[in-house]
Amino acid sequence: MDGIQKTLDELADEFDLLGDWEERYRYVIELGGDLAPLSEVERSEANKVRGCASQVWLVTKPLGDGRVEFRGDSDAHIVRGLIAILLRLFSGRRPADILAFDVRGAFKRLGLSGALSTQRSNGLASMAERIARDAAALNAANG
Repeated sequence: MDGIQKTLDELADEFDLLGDWEERYRYVIELGGDLAPLSEVERSEANKVRGCASQVWLVTKPLGDGRVEFRGDSDAHIVRGLIAILLRLFSGRRPADILAFDVRGAFKRLGLSGALSTQRSNGLASMAERIARDAAALNAANG
């Protein structure tokens, strides 16, 4: 879990350098611009995240060494940025480390809990829950 915490610390430092929430929103959108787009095949119903106002897709791929890779996309710029934050925290990590991490605490630390609309906060929670569900399934499969 140290890797996830270190990444959160780095993100928090980046957010702290920004002034108001307008600057932070621009930064979140900028982060989303760096996401590699998903293919049409990956934008399937099976990969769709329920509970989001925007269309959101999340692809989960187990890596051979016990870690898991996540990729995601959305049709909304700010949501792409929120996906980028989640992927930065969790992609390439071990499922057990993902499950042990306090994601709601991370949202609070970054100030996302209070700055996002209720709809966006619910969508962010849905994306995090999907990552946790996929991590739990992989953790159980790996024994």
